[in-house]
Order: sequence, then C-alpha cells, then structure tokens
Amino acid sequence: MEQRKNARMNYTEGSGDNMNIEWTEGFRITVKIADSEVTVSANREGLLSLARQLMDMADMPCGTHIHYDEYNSLEEGSAELIIEKVE
Repeated sequence: MEQRKNARMNYTEGSGDNMNIEWTEGFRITVKIADSEVTVSANREGLLSLARQLMDMADMPCGTHIHYDEYNSLEEGSAELIIEKVE
C-alpha cells in the first residue's frame, strides 16, 4: 500500500498551537454514508491512528478540526469526514 499524505488539520488562528498528525503503519480507514448513517470502518492500525489523533485534538482549542478524505488519508471512494472540537 502506498503511503498517503497527512490529513489536513486546522486550528484557531493565532493560537500558536499545532498538532502533528501521525499514522500507524498499514492503516486503512473507510467512511461511507448510506440512508443518513455514517459508517467509519478501520483496521487495527487505522483505529489506533484515529484514537491517538482524537486524544491529541482534545487538548487543542475549540474550533480545531481535521479533514479526512480519500486524497490524504481515507481509502478510495470514501466520503469526506471532518471532526471538530467544540466547547
């Protein structure tokens, strides 16, 4: 499997915070939408990668968000997924 680029992470402008998005080797993640349900399917490496990223994002300012899509982190044919920290 080819190595993909990192997902895009945006954070509150001017905060000085930054988040390094890391992936466990061999990760595979797919996002599908059907009948208004979103399904995120991942292998062990994908789940570990997402868990680590979400834990890191918990310490970031509100408004921080990560864009996942088939061009940077998800399997081909996946729907785009944006996860944002609020409150």
